[in-house]
Amino acid sequence: MTSHWVGTWAATPAPADGVALSSPTIRMFPRISIGGDTIRIRLSNAAGTGDLIIGATHVALRGAGAAIKPGTDREVTFNGAGAVKIPTGAFVISDPVSLTVRPLEDLAVSIHVPGEIPASFGVTGRYARQFNYLSPPGDFTGMEVMFASRVIDDWFFLSGIDVLTSPDVGGIVALGDSITDGNISTHDAFCRWPDQLARRLIARRGKMFGVMNQGLGGNRICHDIRGDSGVRRFDRDVLSQPGVTHAIVVLGINDIRNRRGLKEEAVTADDLINGLNQIATRARGRGIKMFGGTLTPFEHESFMLGAWTPEGEAKRLAVNEWMRSSGAFHAVIDFDKELRDPDHPARMLPVYDNGDHLHPGDIGYNRMGDVIDLSLFD
Repeated sequence: MTSHWVGTWAATPAPADGVALSSPTIRMFPRISIGGDTIRIRLSNAAGTGDLIIGATHVALRGAGAAIKPGTDREVTFNGAGAVKIPTGAFVISDPVSLTVRPLEDLAVSIHVPGEIPASFGVTGRYARQFNYLSPPGDFTGMEVMFASRVIDDWFFLSGIDVLTSPDVGGIVALGDSITDGNISTHDAFCRWPDQLARRLIARRGKMFGVMNQGLGGNRICHDIRGDSGVRRFDRDVLSQPGVTHAIVVLGINDIRNRRGLKEEAVTADDLINGLNQIATRARGRGIKMFGGTLTPFEHESFMLGAWTPEGEAKRLAVNEWMRSSGAFHAVIDFDKELRDPDHPARMLPVYDNGDHLHPGDIGYNRMGDVIDLSLFD
């Protein structure tokens, strides 16, 4: 084999709550990790309650604002056609597209969705932490400066970009919740910890890896919320990613917090440990090196008042201790140790805290990306 596909960017397909669309063009700006001269696009209808028609898709290099760079626009086809029907709950992979893209380059993916899509349909797409654009009704996918009716903060239907690259290039998937998704980080600053990991891998000029961020705000290990649980989506979002060789899981905080407060969704530390052990076991069975990320402190969080309790803290500590001592993972990345206040380990060090005591700020997210030992990927 002289080349293979590796994911250079990803977004978890999950429901976009209450979104309705009226025949728009959606222009989104993913920043890829590794480059190449041939790419392909993945679109998802995971949350849809019926078949989804995509009228047209284009990809280009990003210009300023809602614009693309002149001369870089490419039509994206599916089995030779510009339009594609995506069955309920399914996804599609495009034909190869000839476009030279550099590592860490911003692309523009434009999708036209013809017709009325009611909120009851179930639009697929979650928060982007970036400014994307939605047009008035019409197909403007190939327009250099697209008409934009409003700014959006979502990845609608776009779930992945792959690059055709040499067989020695690997892929790293980050499986997590809002802390992996970069919640409350600065928009368009690319401060998510997988972004920082990608920058460091490119800068070291060693073995190359695509980085695919499968962070999903609110995600849990054991129960569905805002999309499938970690153990449920693991096959789709990790095992099925093109070229995946390594993965990092950082999940469990939302299980402990039990956002909906349902008695039947309360978990024990053993529940979380069993779920994480299943993730590690399934990865090993596919030859993927699986790394466990310890759960970061969140004492007295203000994002959801009352979510932190001493009982929950005991669960967090038990999960982290199991990670460090069990040998279930190929290695442990100790985010807890690196972000906690050494004088008060139940809380995050203020310099890394965005202020809600649950999510890191830009400095904290970048710190998470910095403390990952790159030799784990050699």
